[in-house]
Amino acid sequence: MSKLILSLDGGGIRGAATTQFLTHVEKALQEKHQKSLRDCVDFYAGTSTGSLIALALATTDMGIQDINKLYSYANAKKIFIENRGAFELDGINAPKYEAKGKTDILKKSLGQAKIKDVPEGKHILAITYGVEKHRPHVIKSTRSEFHNLLSYQVADASSAGPTYFPTQVMNLPPDNEQTWLIDGGVVANNPTMCAIAEACRLWPDANRRVLSIGTGTQTRKINGPDSRSWGALQWMLKGCIIDVLSDEKVVAYQAITITPLGNYIRVNAEMRTQPGLDKAPDDAMDDISQTNIKRLKGMGDFWYSQYGEAVVELLNDSYNGPSLDRIDATTGQPIQYKPG
Repeated sequence: MSKLILSLDGGGIRGAATTQFLTHVEKALQEKHQKSLRDCVDFYAGTSTGSLIALALATTDMGIQDINKLYSYANAKKIFIENRGAFELDGINAPKYEAKGKTDILKKSLGQAKIKDVPEGKHILAITYGVEKHRPHVIKSTRSEFHNLLSYQVADASSAGPTYFPTQVMNLPPDNEQTWLIDGGVVANNPTMCAIAEACRLWPDANRRVLSIGTGTQTRKINGPDSRSWGALQWMLKGCIIDVLSDEKVVAYQAITITPLGNYIRVNAEMRTQPGLDKAPDDAMDDISQTNIKRLKGMGDFWYSQYGEAVVELLNDSYNGPSLDRIDATTGQPIQYKPG
């Protein structure tokens, strides 16, 4: 018995690269193996923008092409509505964006779907973080008390990035208490290890395959010497502290190390010009310009050119190649994992 985990990172608008890549994968699966992406995935996991994609795939009947269309300039303008309150410095003493636009788009897209709507035998998890009790919340279909939570509300909480969007409130089991939640990226922007832990518990004897998809690795430089004198404000403004806290590389290392060789593919790349990617997108989570969204989808195209064949075969359980890591920016090709 073999089980496939699909894990999707957070990254705001950079999720456009993820959905573009998966659109290519779905088309190839249908053409080569007469299968859909949903046919192949046993466990979905997502954080922030990745939770939206994972929940849409797991709990609704939205096609991947329609999910991809969510990452459009028109939708982005509705989601990233600047907070213009009096005496507020957006992102400093108030969230940079209002909550309403994001909530409305999520509710319209995911509707009344609930965690329990995942197909029988398959599972979903999404990660958020409770600020009052300083604890992560892994909302998952393997626990019956989460079954009646609305998917759009879970995605809204999982994507409430500090300094970007307001904290979200949900009544969470087992006590149905009011809980104030922020983006799960502060503890697990890459949710792969959470998914592996759940899969090991659910299917201890199963062969485990993992497809983990990032949203691009940030490359902007932080001034090391200057950082010695920074306080909280400087770390937020100059040090991109939220991005530092949500870095995914440690989890990617852990996941590729513990997954059997040839059973793991990590789709990701640095967001800079490299062989095969002539026009790199901006690495900001909220650069919603038409040009940047186009470049993000171009990065998804680039990923498919490098990973596509291997990913399709991994999903079909017919892959015989090595484990693959992120793309090496000097060659423009995925790094082949070699233990040791």
